[in-house]
Amino acid sequence: MIAKTMAELEDVLAEELITLGANDVEIGTRMVSFTGDKALMYKANVHCRTALRILKPIYNFKAENAGEVYDALKQLNWEDYLSLDKTFSIDAVVFSHIFNHSKFVAYKVKDAIADWFSERYEKRPSVSVTNPDIVFNIHIAHNKCTLSLDSSGESLHKRGYRIAQTEAPLNEVLAAGMILKSGWRGESTFVDPMCGSGTLLIEAAMIALGIPPGIHRQSFGFEKWSDFDEDLFSDIYNDDSGSRDFPYRIVGSDISPKAISAAEKNIRNAGLKKQIDLSVKPFQQYVEPPAPKGVLITNPPYGERIKVDELTELYAMIGERLKHVFTGYDAYVLSYRKECFDSIGLKHSKRFFLFNGALECEMRGYEIFSGKRDDRPKKEGYRHSRTAGEGNEFKPKGEFKSKREYDKPEKSFTPSRRPSGTESKTGRPLFERDDRPARHMPERRSSGTESRSGKRTYGDDKKPRSFNSSRGEKGRKS
Repeated sequence: MIAKTMAELEDVLAEELITLGANDVEIGTRMVSFTGDKALMYKANVHCRTALRILKPIYNFKAENAGEVYDALKQLNWEDYLSLDKTFSIDAVVFSHIFNHSKFVAYKVKDAIADWFSERYEKRPSVSVTNPDIVFNIHIAHNKCTLSLDSSGESLHKRGYRIAQTEAPLNEVLAAGMILKSGWRGESTFVDPMCGSGTLLIEAAMIALGIPPGIHRQSFGFEKWSDFDEDLFSDIYNDDSGSRDFPYRIVGSDISPKAISAAEKNIRNAGLKKQIDLSVKPFQQYVEPPAPKGVLITNPPYGERIKVDELTELYAMIGERLKHVFTGYDAYVLSYRKECFDSIGLKHSKRFFLFNGALECEMRGYEIFSGKRDDRPKKEGYRHSRTAGEGNEFKPKGEFKSKREYDKPEKSFTPSRRPSGTESKTGRPLFERDDRPARHMPERRSSGTESRSGKRTYGDDKKPRSFNSSRGEKGRKS
């Protein structure tokens, strides 16, 4: 199977999959390949915080042109995966000089499916652009083609708890990846003083409490497959073995009342109101920390809408508050402008390269302490993190890293569902990256969009959906 993720989060996703019991784990570019059974596929969809999609490859072939793609796919027995009464869509990802347009490849796959059914039944399944029953993924690298079933349906970053947002909200998968990269698993107070609509706060609370990221999703793609095992999925979905207590607090604030209002709605919808403290408060008004020690992770403004002078002033204030207020904290700041980090005025101890959308960013970590740096006890960071000056051992773009053995992490961050019946939970300079070339995002097109209609609201007094096959239905609660 293939787990898709964001660039630079492959190592974190590999750890998650290993913790779930995956075998033959190999890291690639924006993906991790692994082997496992149907239960693992279900678990990966429900539990992986840094996965975007879980794909199940069903057909590998080579093609030198679009005609060969069509001919190869006409040989497949499509009734094994699709029926006349189901709708479908095609998601195409192409890295090839042979095929210039991924959308054209998607059309050829659609034509092969339509013609296969038409020749046999004089009818064909319909394409759905909004809510397909089956999603096929075609991936082409040079002349190597892989057709997969998309077991996730909607992208897994769509957790289901976001009902309000501010401008440019942080992607949920990126937020979870930032937290997991920092090494925080709920051992202390968590603070985001520029929290926006609350994504980092919610992801932190779910990590600390062991709540699976997929617990609020309406559905997964595999639920419409012909071999869907509802009893097996019910057991996985309702498993509470990974839930844990969190004796600390999640603290968020923002200068914008509108942002705090959006965060309150999302937090309430996620069932986490009791774990998260919110306030309208500018960062510069912090005169004492919420707790003596903790972790601070934040995503300050850094877009093109803000003038450079305003940014440098903002980041200088951030550095001043970190140094004078948050002594004893480990602080992590995400940005993509070098001048922003220079304005902070602190020496970073960790450095992670991440992508926020198309922006090539850095998250820098700072150990905030009094006295000399040499007096500070050294800490072990995330096992696969890269600090400043490291990274040359990583493979360049386009190459897969060799298969390697992984040890179990010392502290597992395997999530689990809370028990059923409880509270539900352009042109800009890039960083110099240790002599590595800048990475570019792939062309990605789809014959249909990735949206689903209908959202369900969870409040603090409502439960996530619960599966019980004995009821004779899919366990949805309206």
